[in-house]
Parts: sequence; structure tokens; C-alpha cells
Amino acid sequence: MSQTMTRSASATYTDVDVENVVRRVKADLIMIADSTGVWTAAKAADYAHDIELLAKKGYLEAVDVTLLSYGVEVKAVRFDVETEAGTWTSSRPGGVLWPKVAGADLRLVLYYTDEYTSEAREAMKGKFKISWGPCYDDTSHAGLTSAGGRSYASNAYGMQRKDWAA
Repeated sequence: MSQTMTRSASATYTDVDVENVVRRVKADLIMIADSTGVWTAAKAADYAHDIELLAKKGYLEAVDVTLLSYGVEVKAVRFDVETEAGTWTSSRPGGVLWPKVAGADLRLVLYYTDEYTSEAREAMKGKFKISWGPCYDDTSHAGLTSAGGRSYASNAYGMQRKDWAA
């Protein structure tokens, strides 16, 4: 059964809309995994699974992915959730072929909405494929330069992708 979320009279979306948008994010994550060689496609799919769970419940604010070389940022992408994206034109995923670098690591950080309370966290236990923990890293990407982005949308649900590069 598909759940419908309504944020205002003009902003309506369903679980299917969230799935359509997260499918594009998943494609980007798999491309990042493949081009860097840091994650497997299966691990990228596990991240996408958890992103979709949180997004469907309205708990996801943003997703930030950073390629690090010996702890130094090389590239980054951030997906910001928008629940009034009804006027957006949806882009195709892609353009995220990242380099293979020495000492490579990928960091994925989730940002939650205020609705992700301790009760909500308790209710979500056991549903994730990734073991999540706190992160205190700076994800402002101050040492990188803005490098464009894309919009992913289905009805009123969307994610605005912002890219950074060295």
C-alpha cells in the first residue's frame, strides 16, 4: 500500500515518488562505487535502501557523500530533500565518474529531519542494512569548488544534487 504525504495544497507525493527519486540517487551511488573502486555495487545498494526507508517516513533531510584520499577531500556530492519540487524537471542520473585515488575512502553522512525523534529511531531499529553511528565530520566542503548539480523529482518529492571537486 502506497502512503501519500501532503505538505501543502500544491505539494503531494507518494511512496512511489520517493522510490523514483531514490532510484536516481542509487544509480549515482553505484556509479561512484564503481568508478572509485571503494564500495561494491551491493554496498551502494544497501545505502540506497536505508536512504529510501528514511525518505519514505519523512526523516531524511540530506545525504552527503565524499571521496577522501588519505583523509583529504577530493570530490563530494550532496542530495538535499525537497518536498515541494512539483515544478522541477527531473534530470537523469550520471556525471559522477570519480577518480580512483590512493588511500581512498568514501564517507556517506545522513542528515535527519526533526521528525526523526528517539521514538522514531526506536521504531526503525532492525530495518537498516547499514550499521549507522554518529558522525562529527565537517561536510561543508570548504576546500572544494562547486561543480554543478542536478535535480531529481517525481511529483512534489525531489532531491537537489550539488557537486564539488578539488
